[in-house]
Order: sequence, then C-alpha cells, then structure tokens
Amino acid sequence: MAYVWGYTANNGPDTWAKHYPIANGPRQSPIDIVPTEASYDGGLKPLNLKYDPSTSLHILNNGHSFQVTFNDDNDSSTLKDGPISGVYRLKQFHFHWGASDDKGSEHTVAGTKYPAELHLVHWNTKYPSFKDAANKPDGLAVVGVFLKIGAKNANLQKLIDTFDAIKAKVAKFRLLLFSAEGEDECFMVDNFRPTQPLNGRLVRASFK
Repeated sequence: MAYVWGYTANNGPDTWAKHYPIANGPRQSPIDIVPTEASYDGGLKPLNLKYDPSTSLHILNNGHSFQVTFNDDNDSSTLKDGPISGVYRLKQFHFHWGASDDKGSEHTVAGTKYPAELHLVHWNTKYPSFKDAANKPDGLAVVGVFLKIGAKNANLQKLIDTFDAIKAKVAKFRLLLFSAEGEDECFMVDNFRPTQPLNGRLVRASFK
C-alpha cells in the first residue's frame, strides 16, 4: 500500500511538506535535547501518570509503526501535572525504532541516539473528543520514553506485557512490514524523523 507519508525513500520526512505544509512550521519535533542548555524551571511539577492496561482495545500495524489503541471514554488512563494543566486521556501508544541498535529514537540527548522510543499520545479532556483536541494548540500531549536494549521499566513493562504477542524487544519490531500483503516485503525499520531546529524555543527542565 502506498502511503502519502512514511519513512521510505519515496514518502520519507524530506517529502512530508509537499502534502502537509505544516511540516515546515517553526515548532517541529523531534529535537536534540541538550541537558546543559536546558533552562531550570522550579515550578514544573512531576508528571502524574495513571495507566490501566485493561482499557486497551487493539493492536494494529498502521503502516508507520505498530500502535496500541485505548478506550478513552473515561479517565481510566490519564496524564496530569508536569508542564500541562487539566486532564489528558491516553488515546494510543506507538514506537519508533531503527534498523540497528545505534539509532531509532526520534529525540536525541546531546546527540545520543537510542534504539527505540515509545510515544504515549494523550488528548485534553476540555475538548469533546480526540478529533477535536488534535486541531488545538493545547489539544495533545505526547510523553516520549527512550528504550535501551535489555533495560526494563516496571510500570511500562506492566502495560506492554498485557499483550502476549508483543514484547518490548526491538529485534521483533524489525520483523514488521511497511508493505501490505501481496507487495514486495519492505521491513518496518528506521521509522523516525530526524531532529529539527529549535528556532528559538526554550527547553525547560525540572532539575538542575
């Protein structure tokens, strides 16, 4: 299946702005996070995360990544505090990964790339639905988590382990396909966007 946007030579990040001009906007992600250049903000609160794995609905290959979608009709799985105000509900999570262990994460830390990055996508419940929130400047909040080979985060692993067929093993991710059934196999790897310029944006930190 040919997708308008993706990560192959024909539809990769360099082509996105042809179909989506917003991809050339001044506030793009991902970025390179340089801890020594971050501005300390003592007013930032810790993130308040509450996830209920039983509200997961299905796993799908959306042609860009594999995605786990959640029931977001109530506040069973939410994000609060940190740099945001209000309550954000978890809509889905997905991963980005590389063809090898020396790359894969979207964001980088002082130039360091990680093998994979988990994105947990939430929407602001002051809007009536995810669709409505997606078009608002404060509508979505994405939590990114770097994954290291062999590393384990107990809270995230509990969420991921609810799916018998999928484990947080990057080697298994690399067996997925961008291509549809009947097409030439195109393995789903390097599904990350290169880092983008800050364009004057300030990166804040809750620690010194």
